[in-house]
Amino acid sequence: MEINLRKAKSLITKSNIPKIDFVINPYVGCQHGCIYCYAEFMIRFTGHKGDKWGEFLDIKTYEFDKIKPARYDGKKILLSSVTDPYLPLELKYENTRKILEKLVGTKAEISVLTKSKFVTRDIDLFKKFENIEVGISINTLDSDFAKLIEKGASRPRERLKALKEVHDNGIKTYTFISPFFPQITDYRAIIEETKAYTDSYMFENLNFRPHNVPRILKIIKKHYPGLIPVYQEFRKDHTLWDLIESEIESYCEKLKLTYKIEFHHGGFSKS
Repeated sequence: MEINLRKAKSLITKSNIPKIDFVINPYVGCQHGCIYCYAEFMIRFTGHKGDKWGEFLDIKTYEFDKIKPARYDGKKILLSSVTDPYLPLELKYENTRKILEKLVGTKAEISVLTKSKFVTRDIDLFKKFENIEVGISINTLDSDFAKLIEKGASRPRERLKALKEVHDNGIKTYTFISPFFPQITDYRAIIEETKAYTDSYMFENLNFRPHNVPRILKIIKKHYPGLIPVYQEFRKDHTLWDLIESEIESYCEKLKLTYKIEFHHGGFSKS
């Protein structure tokens, strides 16, 4: 992992994600190495042309006192969108914690999303916010499969344990079942495991992009060869996601869960 310090003009930036006003990405790059990651496009915008996503991390340097919590009152902030806020190196550099410390007192709606067990470190800070939710991203309970597709992330059971600890401390939680791998992701099993300590659910489909398709199909071919035709069909026929979406919707309604389905076809909308 190549580590660099890089001065940032801003840490809280306007968002292009629907219903999110601002995003916070404390780092450029990621340590998790997820084969399906859509954020790889950041390479061409951050001076990393020719570098491999997952093998570098820029530590953003910034005058944290410039963060004014009142500026974001009434807005929705997501932490993070193109990196994980609780990467292992966060324990050393603490960018996420420094940002949260400066945001205490804001009346913004803050959403934290991570694949990391290290999120529990900041429970003391989460308690200081009026409107915050903490979520974990997960798509399987199978540790072996998780290691294949997101080798640097905390194992699924570690994430669930962390989410429960956050919830047990009185903090609103959500489970983000993403990305959904057709005929592999057992969303019912994940819900069954988490419903006692999850306030709401979100679902997102596997986002096929030119850079991640070879990696995804390589894993499917080696470990689930019978599913290759299924994945090829999903790439061609986006309406197949609608069938899964309807199935999830019916299941969540039956259990009276609070949920949102954010399935998109190559972007942030179905259009």
